[in-house]
Amino acid sequence: MPEKAFQDFYPDDVSHCYGCGRLNAQGLQIKSFWDGAESVCHFRPRPYHTALPGYVYGGLIASLIDCHATGTAAAARHREEERAMGTEPPLRFVTASLHVDYLAPTPIDTVLELRGRVREIKGRKVSVAVTLSADGSLCARGDVVAVQMPPDWVEKLKLKGSRGPGVKGSSEKHPDSE
Repeated sequence: MPEKAFQDFYPDDVSHCYGCGRLNAQGLQIKSFWDGAESVCHFRPRPYHTALPGYVYGGLIASLIDCHATGTAAAARHREEERAMGTEPPLRFVTASLHVDYLAPTPIDTVLELRGRVREIKGRKVSVAVTLSADGSLCARGDVVAVQMPPDWVEKLKLKGSRGPGVKGSSEKHPDSE
C-alpha cells in the first residue's frame, strides 16, 4: 500500500490551499513524503505554468517550495512529538517567511523534484530548507519559516465552514467558471 502524503492528513477545513490542498479542484495538490531525514515531492508542471516557452514561471516555483516546506514542517512536528499524522489536535502550518533563490531556468517538460530538510524546530516555528531540481540539475533553493496555526484558528475555520470558490464542497462558483 502506498504511503499517505503529508497533505492528505490535513483536516478538511484546512485542505483548500491552492498549492497543497487536496480539496482544491483547481489547485496544484502537491504530495510530500519522507525519504529518510529529507522530505520529497515530485511535480509535473502543466503547459499553462509557463514563463517563456519551455520554462516554468517563478511563481509556481515559489508556491511549490512554500507548500512543500509547510507540509514538511507539519510532518517534522509530528515526528518531534512522536505522534502519528492525522491525530488530534491537528498540527497545521502557515508561512511566516519565504525566500527563494532562482539559480537556473527550470524546464517545463519534466518532473520537478523538491527536497526539504528541517533546519530548526523552535516553539511554534519550523525552519525548512528546500531545493528544486529538474533532471538532476538544481534550479532553485528556498528557505521557509513555517509557523504552527493556533488551535483556535482551526476551530474557527471549522465553525465558519468556509471553503471558497472552486473548492470541492463549496456552493460558490469559481470566477472563471460558467
